[in-house]
Amino acid sequence: MEADFLTIIANVGFPIALSMYLLVRIEGKLLVLSDSINDLSKTLSKLRIE
Repeated sequence: MEADFLTIIANVGFPIALSMYLLVRIEGKLLVLSDSINDLSKTLSKLRIE
């Protein structure tokens, strides 16, 4: 029973940890991308007005 539990943790724990790591990394890049899109939108709006 204890060995089964450790096997489950070993098999599931690594993919969960890897997924969390990748989500944290991607979140930062998505924030930067979102800010860039907003800046581009503002710039295009200014160009249309002028």
